[in-house]
Parts: sequence; structure tokens; C-alpha cells
Amino acid sequence: MEQNRGKNNAQDDGIVEKVIQIDRINKVVTGGKRMAFRAFVIAGDLKGSVGIGVGKSKEVPNAIRKAIEKSKKSLFKVNIVSGTLPHMVEGKFGASKVILKPARPGTGVIAGGAVRIILESLGIKDIVAKTLGSNNSINSAKAALVALSGCRNLQDEIRYRGRNIPVYVRKEEIVQEEPVVVS
Repeated sequence: MEQNRGKNNAQDDGIVEKVIQIDRINKVVTGGKRMAFRAFVIAGDLKGSVGIGVGKSKEVPNAIRKAIEKSKKSLFKVNIVSGTLPHMVEGKFGASKVILKPARPGTGVIAGGAVRIILESLGIKDIVAKTLGSNNSINSAKAALVALSGCRNLQDEIRYRGRNIPVYVRKEEIVQEEPVVVS
């Protein structure tokens, strides 16, 4: 299996994996230090499912393989409405806080770091995200997943708020009716 750091690996199951970070870690034991590697991977199917995984091993390829397996096991579905989220959500993990706001068509993915890669692997086209607090990529990615898991269905959110929510719809999704000719 080919491993490319920072490159997409499209497998036959349609899941795209991206290696975000590879770190060298040390464990202090009696008589010295044991060196190992930690890999952080994000996997998504570009259709609304995403997962993250952290793998540790004494060799880099094994750490990446373990992280990919964990990220595929942790895949979960997110509600996407016409290329964006149905409503604004916030997530917090550790010292990282992530705010995700839906955006109009044509805006693109405005986010940084691991949050951007999570949103792109979900298949979201238009969104604005802000990471506050710590810039640790693992914590900000987990905060983004906490926010995305709190994203409700559009009809449930309308019922909860008791009023309509403005949803941005792409032009190609608008069905135009044929003009009626009156004679």
C-alpha cells in the first residue's frame, strides 16, 4: 500500500485518507528513552461521512496504517444541505474551540489547518470556520467533530427554534418551472 504524506489516497471503497501530522514521540523508561512515531489521519468519503484516527508505532508506516484503520472505524454521518451546514454550530475539545457557519454558494471553504481538511473530506463546498484557543491540530480536529456531531437535521432545527432558518441553495438545485402561455 502506497503511503504519501499530505496526499490523498483514494481506495476502492471511495474513502479518501489524508495524513495530517507525523510526530516523533519519546517514552521515558528505566535505562533511557524509547522512540516511537505518532500519525494523525483524517478519512472521509466526500459524501457526508468523516472520521479521524491517531496511530502510534515504532515505525512510521505502521503508525500511518493504524491511524487509517482507526479513522475508517470512526466514520460518522453529518447532515449537509446543498453543500453547506443547515445551521451554525460550535464545538469545544480541550483548549480548542471551533465555530462552523453555513455560507452562501460560491464562498468556498474558509477554514485553516485540520478543520479545513475535515470539511473538505466531508464534501462541504461552502462554509466559514474559525478556530479559537489552542491551535493543536488534533484538539481542533476533535472540536470540529464535536461541532459536526451537534449538527441537527434542518427540519428538526426549524421545529426546535419555532421559525424558519435561512438556507443557502445552489442555483443548479433550484427547479425552474416552464412559463405558462395564456392565449
